[in-house]
Amino acid sequence: MSEVKALTPTPAGDTYKGWLFKWTNYIKGYQRRWFVLSNGLLSYYRTQAEMGHTCRGTINLATANIAVEDSCNFVISNGGAQTYHLKASSEVERQRWITALELAKAKAVRNQAESDDSGDECPTSPPTSGQGGGARNSNSEVQSTLRTLGSKVEDLSTCNDLIAKHGSALQRSLSELEGVRLGADTDGKIRQVTERATLFRITSNAMINACRDFLSLAQAHSKRWQKALHSERDQRIRLEETLEQLAKQHNHLERAFRGATVLPLSQSNPALDSKSSGSAKGDASDEDDENEFFDAMEDPAGFITVPADPKYHRSGSNVSCLSTETGIDDQSLCDEQSLGSNSESPQSLEVEPVRKRRTKIPDKPNYSLNLWSIMKNCIGKELSKIPMPVNFNEPISMLQRLSEDLEYYDLLDKAAKCQSSLEQLCYVAAFTVSSYSTTVHRTGKPFNPLLGETYELDRLRESGYRSLCEQVSHHPPAAAHHAISERGWTLRQEISLASKFRGKYLSIMPLGSIQCMFEKSNNHYSWKKVTTTVHNIIVGKLWIDQSGEIDVVNHRTGDRCHLKFAPYSYFSRDVARKVTGVVTDKEGKAHYVLSGTWDEKMEFSRVMQSNKGENGTEGKQKTVYQTLKAKELWKKNPLPEGAETMYYFSSLALTLNEPEEGVAPTDSRRRPDQQLMEAGRWDEANAEKQRLEEKQRSVRREREREAQRAANLPEEGAEGVEVAEDGVHQDNYEAMWFERTEDTVTGESMHVYKGGYWEEKDHGSWDMCPDIY
Repeated sequence: MSEVKALTPTPAGDTYKGWLFKWTNYIKGYQRRWFVLSNGLLSYYRTQAEMGHTCRGTINLATANIAVEDSCNFVISNGGAQTYHLKASSEVERQRWITALELAKAKAVRNQAESDDSGDECPTSPPTSGQGGGARNSNSEVQSTLRTLGSKVEDLSTCNDLIAKHGSALQRSLSELEGVRLGADTDGKIRQVTERATLFRITSNAMINACRDFLSLAQAHSKRWQKALHSERDQRIRLEETLEQLAKQHNHLERAFRGATVLPLSQSNPALDSKSSGSAKGDASDEDDENEFFDAMEDPAGFITVPADPKYHRSGSNVSCLSTETGIDDQSLCDEQSLGSNSESPQSLEVEPVRKRRTKIPDKPNYSLNLWSIMKNCIGKELSKIPMPVNFNEPISMLQRLSEDLEYYDLLDKAAKCQSSLEQLCYVAAFTVSSYSTTVHRTGKPFNPLLGETYELDRLRESGYRSLCEQVSHHPPAAAHHAISERGWTLRQEISLASKFRGKYLSIMPLGSIQCMFEKSNNHYSWKKVTTTVHNIIVGKLWIDQSGEIDVVNHRTGDRCHLKFAPYSYFSRDVARKVTGVVTDKEGKAHYVLSGTWDEKMEFSRVMQSNKGENGTEGKQKTVYQTLKAKELWKKNPLPEGAETMYYFSSLALTLNEPEEGVAPTDSRRRPDQQLMEAGRWDEANAEKQRLEEKQRSVRREREREAQRAANLPEEGAEGVEVAEDGVHQDNYEAMWFERTEDTVTGESMHVYKGGYWEEKDHGSWDMCPDIY
């Protein structure tokens, strides 16, 4: 047993050592020698003690040929100059050496090829010192590490090939053993299976050792790379701080220059004078609320705001003087005061609620998304018929999302009280921005409404308005919305969605327009929505951004508010989700400047005078507005407690699925899959969602067949046709509560509420409603 143990080779990292018998000559025959396999070289010694001083011979495996003669003998030759006839004490030991030699040979061949390639790319100039040399050394070190890791991966690949080879041989032996009859051949077959199983185990151990070496090497270099990453991160932070300081100094000098050369009022403005002279007083600092700086980057109509001259803040006898100098009438200044007085909180406008609304829904279950559970339902089905699981949804429909735009209805209530159309336009613009505030954390997709699905939001006794939505088209999906208030305003919209998947993000582009009419002033406003972008679709945490431009137009007076939603940029110094806007009259004269963020608040400033500034860095001329102190126009309501476990719903969104008596049978509150999802029963919700979608397809096919029979068309006549040019759907579907008309003011064709819903609700008669659930 001790002799067998002595003959067993021992691996040590990339080195393999052990005793083998080497053929010397016909007189002495085979003699025992100590062999060492390292770095692609096989060397031998008479004893282990000779390793430090005397090597008896070495052969390079990169050019060697390895051949097996029998169960214990094998030959290593490099083409005739050197040939080693070797013998192991057993077949198992021989196979261990063969496996180690094959791995070492494959690695030596790769190293030789890499050295030949690197020789052709030698630098023609000596390395330089300093930072460039350090970067070059760092790069060469990384390349060396990558080559080492690559060689380890190649070792793993070679081991994998050997395992496959020996595994196949073992499988063949086991198959042959099953057909062997008991007798003389049995012992030989069993011995063969045992030997091949041993070879398979040896090769597997080699694979395990190679994996262990690769893991230890990767862990060792991972620590160094983490340290280098932290160093690079610190340098980047220092660079950002330096750039920020330079940007502040640039803005300081630019504004001081404009104040001295462009603004005639700066001579009498102590705040600007102190800033021009570099004073560090608080009232002239860059962080002062009265001295805010707005820079609409990449916008030809960019602007800058500076504090107005102190004489504009005077009252009494000076008002008439101001009117003469700036062209601002007394009524406009009074409107400024009324605008500030209208800023009372929403609670002061509301009456006591007639019922207590719910403030909590069941927590969102922590279900992991199993991709196989989706893919197995897609086998053999058309793409349009693949049901998307509710894991991607939130438990409200798109109709309810549209109704959620009324979260800040009080802005329209205030707008209805305004005497000035320009003042009213400020509130309408703030209302358009406020509708996006509920989307900042809402990465879940709302349910696609079924054709004919409706949703009512009756807050007449609580907040003075009532709202109705209906899904008026399925291909393309389109929803119509109508809301009317006792406080003198009407809101209507028709929205359809177009989306584009661009690899890392999804762009959602709302199509259609929104209109708001005020009864007292007959002002008619219209605007469109901006693009919503969902980032990190494939990998990472989902986040939402809003970007684009909105023009809110008063069609009666010609007033206009141009809003710009700045897209998020890692390199921008501006606050995230920034929104800026300018309110102008039909002559193009600016009266108000709006600023803020679409997820937090909006402020407005009264423009007292404007001047054309100097050209910017890209040759774009910016307008300098002298404004009064900014005042708050709108502020987002805080989310309810525990919103992160309730899909980040707002207080209004929590009540949208609350049961209501007397609603239509097509109301979204009655949709079963949506209710199941809210209750946390997602598996049942997925099954119910699939049933509803299949039912909708069946109803649509039947409707198409009826239309074909009525028109005496062949069955294939209307196939694939969705919508005619005039907007009438070829499947013969007509909306229940809306009708398509052309607006006489804007000239747009859209679905408008035709009446009758609330009257039918009062009568409790819903016989005309289709059975969609």
